[in-house]
Amino acid sequence: MQLDIPTGEFAGYIFDCDGTLVDTMPLHHRAWCLALRQAGLPHDVDEDLFYTMGGVPTRRVAELLVAHYGLTADAGKVFHDKEQGFLALQPELRVIEPVAAFARRAARTHPVSVATGSPRPILDRTLAMAGLAEIFSVRVTPEDVVHGKPAPDMFLLAAERMGVASRDCLVFEDAPPGFAAAEAAGMRCVRVPSR
Repeated sequence: MQLDIPTGEFAGYIFDCDGTLVDTMPLHHRAWCLALRQAGLPHDVDEDLFYTMGGVPTRRVAELLVAHYGLTADAGKVFHDKEQGFLALQPELRVIEPVAAFARRAARTHPVSVATGSPRPILDRTLAMAGLAEIFSVRVTPEDVVHGKPAPDMFLLAAERMGVASRDCLVFEDAPPGFAAAEAAGMRCVRVPSR
């Protein structure tokens, strides 16, 4: 994988997690399929639809999928079932080494952070399993903001916690909601292919 890093000086770096630092998007898709089947969906979640929601807070994705498929299931239960399914699959995760290597290098000289749609316990476990926990002391999850991606709130908070002006941050992202959030935050973005 070749990363297209824009030229210029950046004071801080913000990384999405799933599909950016770690190759977990297929695992999340499988977990959504299991959870939605338990909720009455007679087929798998459409993969293209799933990828358009990358980075959106998981609870919100549950609401969107339940509504999209016209299910009567409780979105909170779907969220819980999905997270339990993902925890069972999580040991299969693989690090996206070009991005992780960039993050490790950047962390030696610049502040780095993670801003993800995953709940904090899932993020913390993912980073630990990927061997990346020690470089990311700044972590922003949906619990920290009112509006998740595609709103800019997560990236703006990450910049604030790193002590860096938002215009001086470079974001690494894999999905349209994250691209939109970076643009809305006034940040340049490296697009990481997750499919």
